[in-house]
Amino acid sequence: MRKLILLAAVLSAPLLSRAQYYWEFGGGIGAANLLGEMGGDELTRRDFVADMKLNQTRQSASGFARYKLTPIFSIKSGINYVAVRGADSLSSNIGRNTRNLSVRNHMFEAYSEFQWFFFEINDLGRTYRYKDNFRAYIGAGIGAMYHNPQAYYQGEWVNLRPLTTEGVRYTAVTMTLPVSGGFYFTINKKYRLGWNLCWRTTMSDYLDDISDRYVDPSVLPSPMAVALANRAIPSDVDPAAVFSHAPGQKRGDPTHRDSFLTSNIEFSYVYRGKSSIYKSKYSHVFRGQKYKKRKVRAKF
Repeated sequence: MRKLILLAAVLSAPLLSRAQYYWEFGGGIGAANLLGEMGGDELTRRDFVADMKLNQTRQSASGFARYKLTPIFSIKSGINYVAVRGADSLSSNIGRNTRNLSVRNHMFEAYSEFQWFFFEINDLGRTYRYKDNFRAYIGAGIGAMYHNPQAYYQGEWVNLRPLTTEGVRYTAVTMTLPVSGGFYFTINKKYRLGWNLCWRTTMSDYLDDISDRYVDPSVLPSPMAVALANRAIPSDVDPAAVFSHAPGQKRGDPTHRDSFLTSNIEFSYVYRGKSSIYKSKYSHVFRGQKYKKRKVRAKF
């Protein structure tokens, strides 16, 4: 075990010695929107953001660290808090509207992302001091997320996962696949202000607690589970329309995983350490260490 720790320390030494020049720490706040089985217009399902309901937009917040690998590649890792909501009552699709389901979900994600900086202006304003710049990037990565869908019922928010409203025991943790794009301005070589747009596809179809079909109420664990599994109402849009919400009938779309979108304003600080050149120049600061001055003979 000690040999493994020593080997890890030796292998990481070059990275740690360079890290003082390339680390950046920051956070962000913004908005998030769920793309699951709720919302939409007349069509049953549309791709990407077509079914997004802007009035269901909620908050997001993040903390992150970014490490510069090369002049054009970086690794960004962080933790996100994301709140999302959805409601069938807002959909003009009669099938979804009469289904009458709703959800909120508070989600926590840890992720790492590889970023490529494809555009850069090194000297904003052409001051020739190279203190301010602009960079734009795209990125992709992987993460893990905890989520907890809830429904509002009889004056309180009820956790849906333990109720198994479709007879399925899904996990509270799922994998995420973030794909992002954004930019930032560097100010005075130390501070960065930017914007990040990130689309996250998840490996779960239960962020909104909807995925497949209605089940027989007899297999559900409690009267509350029965009530929240089927909340169907008559159609206000078309009273003549008849929709079946019986066991075995369609409740969701199991062919597509849930996803969500975040848009954050980010602020960060660039950490710049001191190099060996600095130490040799200011050797009197580093007590207990001796630095030999190099003698150079002038040539004429």
